[in-house]
Amino acid sequence: MALLEVTDVTRRFGGITAVDRCSFAIREGSLTGLIGPNGAGKTTMFNLIAGALRPDSGEIRLEGRRLDRLRPHRIARLGLSRTFQLTRELADLTVLENVVVHAPVRVIDLLRPSIGDAERARAMELLTLVGLAAMADAPAGGLSYGQKKLLELAAALMPAPRLLLLDEPAAGVNPALLDAIVGYIERVHRSGVTFLIVEHNMDLVMSLCDPIIVMAHGTVLAQGPRDAIQRDRRVLDAYLGAA
Repeated sequence: MALLEVTDVTRRFGGITAVDRCSFAIREGSLTGLIGPNGAGKTTMFNLIAGALRPDSGEIRLEGRRLDRLRPHRIARLGLSRTFQLTRELADLTVLENVVVHAPVRVIDLLRPSIGDAERARAMELLTLVGLAAMADAPAGGLSYGQKKLLELAAALMPAPRLLLLDEPAAGVNPALLDAIVGYIERVHRSGVTFLIVEHNMDLVMSLCDPIIVMAHGTVLAQGPRDAIQRDRRVLDAYLGAA
């Protein structure tokens, strides 16, 4: 069953077509990879799905409901959450407050933080999941880059999304921490969350994601099971370094 459906979506910036009649579906319960070189249109597609941009044409639907006419906060309420390639923590707030601020109903006053018991418990559960519970009261700005990636994952999970878009979770992360992030993703996935992951680390994608969508020059080049993508000559020639 398709949780997310993208149908003939196009987005232009002036004379540049960043996304060109793209169509694909994300199956509920899947852990789908979205790959392609820089400029392929992957991040633009993420922004279209999450409502940061609107398509010039085409439709995006979550469980049959159109997203392409909605603002990001309304899309989030429907069960979609995302992370960003570059972390966007609120540096002057604590680690805990950075997670709570993403609760479905805003329960934190940025001038006078006040966190309810239920929100605190949920946030602490997520910080424990990603190994940051001991730093809950520390300023988020003092975290390492890798820890900020973990914080962003916890924050994205705060509203209990059904579909989570991850934008390059491996970027700038050391191998040991990357192994931990992969473990957290797999654990959350087993709990029932559907993932769509943009990533340039091909080893990570091929070990973690199935199925896989390949974009090039703003369009979908190939999509299907991981094994089929690994054998697809177009993908091998263009993206996986085959001779």
